[in-house]
Amino acid sequence: MGLPPSPPPGPAGLLDRCAAARVTGALRGPHGCVYLLDGAVTWVEGAAAPGIEVRLSAAGRVPPQGWRYAVETAGPQRQGGRFLVSEGWLTQGELEICHLAALLDAAFFALPLPPETTSFTPGTGHWLGVVRPISAGDLQRATARRRALLDRLRPWAAVDTQPVVPAGPGAPAGTTPRQRRLLAHADGRHTPCELARALGQSAFVTLLDIRRLAAAGLVRMPPGGLPRRRPGATPAGHPPPGAGRGRTPTWQPPVPELLDTRDPDVALLVRLRTALEENL
Repeated sequence: MGLPPSPPPGPAGLLDRCAAARVTGALRGPHGCVYLLDGAVTWVEGAAAPGIEVRLSAAGRVPPQGWRYAVETAGPQRQGGRFLVSEGWLTQGELEICHLAALLDAAFFALPLPPETTSFTPGTGHWLGVVRPISAGDLQRATARRRALLDRLRPWAAVDTQPVVPAGPGAPAGTTPRQRRLLAHADGRHTPCELARALGQSAFVTLLDIRRLAAAGLVRMPPGGLPRRRPGATPAGHPPPGAGRGRTPTWQPPVPELLDTRDPDVALLVRLRTALEENL
């Protein structure tokens, strides 16, 4: 499955118009579904992104029966998230963090919503209920920032929809724990999004990591997918000739880290994410 195109500049899109009209219901597009309450986004489903149930089940926090009970007891008030908290499966803080992470991940694939292929069902809500609404503007800006990060590695986009094949055994020093985990599970049969679902992690971050690994020569590019390189240029992720003599070479990712921790809000989310990863 390819990535949806970036929205062209111009008049307000469908999501903006629905937000301005403060509509409540579900917008179903070709790549996912956006749930709205009074114009605010309460949930997003993306076909390529693992849902919150996949993430928390993979982390061992909520067993499959917990999700079944939550769906069954959500009722017309759609209070599945409240049920998970009341039963002790999650704390409210954990629910909100995981909800936001899954929502942003799905939005990356679901947006933009093309008007000609998007339907609207008024009054429809998601069984999880309203956890922490986000404005349409904030959601689209966050998605644009993520798309810009991925676009920096556009020459390696050919790996997005192909089975991930490591270039060699093991992982060199300098790769992140998440990248080492991806390399360990890459078997030449599963695409990045399939690996994300199997591991219960962000599909966007998985795409970003796989492109970074391909740029560093640690993941094989599909036939005909290698980016053109100027004669004598240094491959991305590799030191120039003669650099680091007398030292053990350490691989460095070819682009900056995903999150700018100079932003206080981002720094807080990073600390929360780190705390969750250490305890999951």
